[in-house]
Amino acid sequence: MKFIGIIPSRYGSTRFPGKPLADICGKTVVRRVYEQAAKALDTVVVATDDERIYDAVEAFGGKVVMTRPDHKCGTDRCLKAYQAITTPIWREQNDTDTVVINIQGDEPFIQPEQIETLMACFDRPDTEIATLVRPFTDADSRADIENVNSPKVDWDRVSGEAKMFSRKVIAASDGKYYRHIGIYAFRADVLAQITQLEQSPLEIAERLEQLRWLENGYRIRIGVTEIPTIGIDTPEDLQRAIEWYKYNG
Repeated sequence: MKFIGIIPSRYGSTRFPGKPLADICGKTVVRRVYEQAAKALDTVVVATDDERIYDAVEAFGGKVVMTRPDHKCGTDRCLKAYQAITTPIWREQNDTDTVVINIQGDEPFIQPEQIETLMACFDRPDTEIATLVRPFTDADSRADIENVNSPKVDWDRVSGEAKMFSRKVIAASDGKYYRHIGIYAFRADVLAQITQLEQSPLEIAERLEQLRWLENGYRIRIGVTEIPTIGIDTPEDLQRAIEWYKYNG
């Protein structure tokens, strides 16, 4: 099985324009994501729509491809990047044995162990898509669980597959609450298929594209991590990340 990591990275952001190039103690956010991913993967590529990000990635020696600015989501951008670094003949021969991992460009401290947990989901030959969850702990408040910016997951511990994702409070079949970590892995042929799907009513209502995949019969394998993540959506998140790095980096 071949694994390829792709980091979608846009300059434009409503809450934090230019965040991929924001500095965390001497390195940009996108560079930190790239270097963390490269600890677990032989092939990592940044997919961007902005020349400033393109030039910054090239400057630190990373692999980067330019994609169109009008892609609706990171999943579409991942597919185009994958197609840009492979040939049609190579994909025809290798798609079913290749997994594309969509690594969020705003997770500068993603741990290689988390990526490896996701990769292990494909030890099962029937895995089509995989993603990560982390259980809420006693340290999390009720407000953390109710936070609509932190999607929750209902999943079956027996099958190991997702049943539902929601911004509302939902528990899994074991009665616990699980936070969704937005890193995905797709068999390459499945990635090409799901980008052709029309938006679904449930996806539109929840604003979660993975619901489109479930509604169309695709199965999402769940990997569990206990490692906290630090996503950067706002300048305030950046300051928290800087403070975290000062004490833990």
